Amino acid sequence: MSPDLKTILIIDDDPGIRGLLTDYLEDQGFQAEAFATCRSAEARLRRGSADLVLLDLKLPSESGLVFLQELRRSMQTPVIMLTGASEEADRIVGLELGADDYVTKPFSPRELLARVRAVLRRSGPVAEAAPDPAPLASESYTFSGWTLKVIGRRLISPLGTTVNLSNHEFNLLCALSRNMNTPLSRNELIDLSRVSGDEVFDRSVDVLIFRLRQKIEPDPASPQTLKTVRNVGYVLVDGGGPDAPSEGA
Repeated sequence: MSPDLKTILIIDDDPGIRGLLTDYLEDQGFQAEAFATCRSAEARLRRGSADLVLLDLKLPSESGLVFLQELRRSMQTPVIMLTGASEEADRIVGLELGADDYVTKPFSPRELLARVRAVLRRSGPVAEAAPDPAPLASESYTFSGWTLKVIGRRLISPLGTTVNLSNHEFNLLCALSRNMNTPLSRNELIDLSRVSGDEVFDRSVDVLIFRLRQKIEPDPASPQTLKTVRNVGYVLVDGGGPDAPSEGA
């Protein structure tokens, strides 16, 4: 195997899925390694890093969520969750624990491949080096006690502390701030925040919105500042501005 190939670990108790994904990903130019248990994958990660993990959340004798939590304590390897259609609560917990995306079973290998490429691109150095929207010399925005300073790329809380944002989180929040109280569709947010690429999906925006709410909302389950606008997309509402018609999360 070439050392330049991206290494993907597959954790799933179903041998059919392990075989299918291993063959498909290797055909697409990745190095794929499959494991039936989290413990065997954990032992592999102790021997060397991987570029991405595909993690089945529902394993017979162990919890994929517990493995994800343990993984995040020591490394930031991107994780895509493989979940059932009825496992919404687990998906939410997984995102809170730091998963990067999810795919619902049964899934198309082509869709999974697209999400793998998108997550790798967002997590790689090329994505982090993407150009920022050109700022004005003193450009900053305030909303609900928060201050977003474009120069210096800083988000300051109402208590005066700096909150860390990823490159994509910052660009998305900047796009929303520049259009305060104006609902924006997912496609508009992708264009305005440069969260773009051949295989980026609407869900990329949804995951970033979820993470921003964890950082700026007192109650992320009932957002008052970063709202969902039914049949449109999302809007950033200043605490002193008009409410947007929303459906909560």
